[in-house]
Amino acid sequence: MTSDGPRPPPRRRFFGAFGRRELKGLFWQVLVVGIAVGVIAFLWSNTVTNLSARRITTGFAFLGREAGMPIADSLLAYNPRDTYLWAFVVGIANTLRVAVIGIVLATILGTLIGISRLSANWLLSRLAAVYVETLRDIPLLLQLLFWYVLMQALPAARAAFRPLEGVFLSNRGLILPAIPIGVPQLWVLGTAALGCAVFYVFRRRQIAQQMRDGKPRSAWPFALGLIVVLPAAASVLLGVPWAIEWPALRGFNFVGGLTLAPEYFALLIALVTYTSAFIAEIVRSGIQSVPRGQWDAANALGLRRSFMLRQIILPQALRVIVPPMTSQYLNLTKNSSLAVAIGYQDVVSVANTTLNQTGQAIEAIALIMAVFLTISLGISFFMNWYNSRIALVER
Repeated sequence: MTSDGPRPPPRRRFFGAFGRRELKGLFWQVLVVGIAVGVIAFLWSNTVTNLSARRITTGFAFLGREAGMPIADSLLAYNPRDTYLWAFVVGIANTLRVAVIGIVLATILGTLIGISRLSANWLLSRLAAVYVETLRDIPLLLQLLFWYVLMQALPAARAAFRPLEGVFLSNRGLILPAIPIGVPQLWVLGTAALGCAVFYVFRRRQIAQQMRDGKPRSAWPFALGLIVVLPAAASVLLGVPWAIEWPALRGFNFVGGLTLAPEYFALLIALVTYTSAFIAEIVRSGIQSVPRGQWDAANALGLRRSFMLRQIILPQALRVIVPPMTSQYLNLTKNSSLAVAIGYQDVVSVANTTLNQTGQAIEAIALIMAVFLTISLGISFFMNWYNSRIALVER
């Protein structure tokens, strides 16, 4: 038998709960962070020293000075006597003008081409495949230059193409009929947007009630009242004019209507066609990820193919489509910075001009980075929210 003698005291771990492994990990983390801080401090000190030696001031005070730069094609009203800050705002608006419209058009075109690749029509499927493989393999910059040169090769305004009544295509760009939008029209459009939001909330409650009691409820009278009748009543009460402004040739240029400048039109076509080729493959792979049994069940019920795709296949495919689609939206937004190659004055072009005029290189580049970071985070946040809404919920 062994006698129970006094047990040796337990070994105390150094620094309380930290063992050797934890201390080693903490040491390397502190070392890496210290090196990173040291490198940043060195670069900052070196930059400040060089700027002081060249008598270049730092800061964003230059944004309050008169810009003096022309911006030919701007969504917002601009004058060269405006400040650099307003010039940056105009450049951001031009970037968003390309990105938002480009995302919508590329999504529509890419979805149609992706569905066409799966068509039973051999010719349509092959044409869609050629479109995808051709545009994906040509650099975007070359496509952008191609479309811009093609726009410059169009006839002059007097000999412009007229594919439709009131539509002109020339080296001045694409000219379309338009409805002038002012403050009264914005009030009516805001009423329509409010009606859409109210109808969305109302429809969700209707669907929830139908799921509880199984009684179908008609929604079209409420949609008609909120989205059509309410804005129409606001338009009548405010006396808002909705006359269409038709473009007309006056001398060597067009007057009236909506003008899409050659630089903007070429950039939009290049971004939409290039990005839609990638979106088409995403849509095709998403549709093919849906189990074959879903197709067979829909065919057994005698459903039309268009209804089958819209109501059964695509809602399930969205769970596969949305995540890579987010990357394509981000790519289109960032690729819009290539506008500087053809002279379209987006935020990058405005920043480059500001840099050359003021010498504030660091500040101008920092503003560009902040703008694209903000836009990209906004797109990612919205797409992640939408993806969480359509994701499968495990039970």
